[in-house]
Amino acid sequence: MVLAHGYSYYGDLSYPQDFSHFSYVNPDAPVGGEISEYASGTFDSMNPYSRRGRAGRYSASIYESLLLIGAPFGDAAPADVDGEYYCLLCESLEYPESKEWVIFHLRPEARFSDGTPLTAHDVVFSHDLILEQGLPSYAEAVRRRVISAVALDDHTVRFDFAPGISRRTLIDQVGYQSVFSQRWYEETGARLDEPRMEISPGSGPYMLDSFEVNRRITYRRNPDYWGWDLPINQGRYNFDRVRVEYFSDDAAAFEAFKTGEYTFRAEGNSRQWATGYDFPAVQNGWVMREEIPDGNPPTPTGFIFNLGRPTLQDARVREAITLAYNFEWTNQQLQYGLMSQLYSFSQGTRLEATGVPEGAELALLESLGDLVPPELLTEPAVLAHTSSADQLIDRRNLRRASRLLAEAGWEVGDDGIRRNAAGEVLTIEFPYSTSGSATGEAIIESFLDNLQAMGINAVGQRIDPAQYTQRQRDRDYDMILDAYVAFLDTGTGLHQRYGSEAAAYSLFNPAGLASPLVDAVIDASLMAESPEDRDTALRALDRVLRHERFMVPLWYSANQWFAYWDVYRHPAEIPQFSAGVMDWWWYDTDRAAELRAAGALR
Repeated sequence: MVLAHGYSYYGDLSYPQDFSHFSYVNPDAPVGGEISEYASGTFDSMNPYSRRGRAGRYSASIYESLLLIGAPFGDAAPADVDGEYYCLLCESLEYPESKEWVIFHLRPEARFSDGTPLTAHDVVFSHDLILEQGLPSYAEAVRRRVISAVALDDHTVRFDFAPGISRRTLIDQVGYQSVFSQRWYEETGARLDEPRMEISPGSGPYMLDSFEVNRRITYRRNPDYWGWDLPINQGRYNFDRVRVEYFSDDAAAFEAFKTGEYTFRAEGNSRQWATGYDFPAVQNGWVMREEIPDGNPPTPTGFIFNLGRPTLQDARVREAITLAYNFEWTNQQLQYGLMSQLYSFSQGTRLEATGVPEGAELALLESLGDLVPPELLTEPAVLAHTSSADQLIDRRNLRRASRLLAEAGWEVGDDGIRRNAAGEVLTIEFPYSTSGSATGEAIIESFLDNLQAMGINAVGQRIDPAQYTQRQRDRDYDMILDAYVAFLDTGTGLHQRYGSEAAAYSLFNPAGLASPLVDAVIDASLMAESPEDRDTALRALDRVLRHERFMVPLWYSANQWFAYWDVYRHPAEIPQFSAGVMDWWWYDTDRAAELRAAGALR
C-alpha cells in the first residue's frame, strides 16, 4: 500500500513531505498590486464547462482539485518537474500497487469562498455532475474508466477503476477534476452545461470580483482563502487583482497596451515583436521586453483538416494541400525570420521520432501487424517540406502537389479548376476569426492563394468570434487554424485528443482523427511497464501521427515573448515548464509609484 503527499505513476516525487515551498518561487515575494492583460473577441458566459457560449477568460480559475495540476491562470504547477502532482484539497492519498482504486483524505480546513466547508460529498457530487452534464467526450472517457466514486465520510473519498485497463492517468484524472459546491447547485438548480453569468463559489486563492460583458473581467485575491499556509502555495498568487480587458481585435489591443490600459502582454505576433515596440513608453524605459526560453515541446499548431469531409479522406489530397504552405517565404516576409519550422508532436524532446524506425521502436511497430503501412517501417519520419524563400509559389512543390491531386482523381480543367470524375469542384472552406492578428490573416490568405494556384477553390471566411467559436464546436469547416497538445508522457487523455473513442465529436480532436493504428500505439504506451518502453511507444506515436498528415504544421518560437510595464518582477531562475507570470511573479510597488509620478501610468 502506498500512502503519500502526492502522486506520480512511478512513485518518485521530487519534493519530500516536509518541503517548505517550490524551489523556483520567492517565498518572501511581496503581495499586492494588479496584473492586467487582454483578450480578443467577446464573452457571454462565466461558466467554462458549457459547450454553448463563449466563456470569459480564466472563468475556471476559481475552482480547485484534489491534486495540484496546473495553476489557476494557466501556468504549470509545479513548474520544474513533469508528471508529479502534489496534494491540494487532499492532505494525502493512498492506493495499492495495482492502482485499482485510490482514497483521498481531504483537508478538513478546505472551504469554498462563501465560507461553507468543502467535503468528500462535494467531490462525489462534482464527479457525478461532470458525468451527467459535462462535455460528452470527457464524460464518456471518465465513465469507462472510473466505475465508482464514494464518500466514505466527510473527509474521505474513494474512486474505483475499471478492471482490465491501463492504470495510467486514472489517479491523476480523478485528482484534477474541479470540485464544485453541491449546496449551491442544489439551491439554485443551475446546470453545468448551460451558459450563464452567475457562478458557483470556488475554493481557490482568487474569486470573481466583477465583470462588464465584452469589456473586462476582474478577479481578486481572497484574503480568507483557506490554503494560504500550505507549502505548495508559498511565494505564489502574489497579485491582489487579475484584470482582463477585452478588445475587438489584436490591433486595438496593442494600441491600448501602449497607453497602459493594461500592463502585461504575451506577444504572439512576430511582426509586432520585431517592429512594433518603438513607442515612447519603451524608449523611456517604462515598458520592458523579455524573451524567456520555453522548455516545453512546441504546441502542435497547424491548418487542420476536417477528416469527416469525403474529399479530405484521401491522404494524397492532404499531402498536396500541405505543399501549399510555404514556411520559408512566410517566415521571411511576414514573420521577420523569428520562427522555426514545426513538424513533430513532441519536437526537440527525447520523444521526437527521427530517421527510419529501428531497435525497440521497430519491434513495436512490427508487432502491430497489418495495422502498420509497409512504408512506415522503411521510410524516415515525415518532416516538413522545404520551399523557396524568394517567392510565395514554389514551382517544384506545385508540380508535386499537382501529381498527387491528379493521382487522387482531381484533374485540372480548361478553366484551371480541379474537378473529379463526377464534375465536383475541389473546394476548401477555411473560416477564421476577425479577432486575430493582421499577420495571422496574411499567413492564412497566402496559403489560400497557393491553393488557388493549384486549381483548388479555396475560400477564406472571415467571421466574428462568436460565429467562429460555434463553427469550431460544430466542426463546420474543411480546414481551420487550431492546435493539438504536445506530449512528454502518456495518459488516457491521448485517446481523447488523438484516438478514435470520441473522434466524431470531441472538441479536443478538431480533425476527427480516428485511426486503429494510432489507437494501438497509444494503448502500447499506456501498458508500458517501464519508462523506456513508454518512451519507445511515444516515439512511435509521434511517427504515426506525422504519417497520418491530418494537419499542416506551422511554426513555433523557442522563446516566449513578453512585454510589460515595468512594475513586475520575477526570480532570476525560470523553471523549465512555465514562465509563471500569473503564478509567482510579483508587483513592485515602489517602481509603480515612480511611473505614476512620471505620468506614465494612471
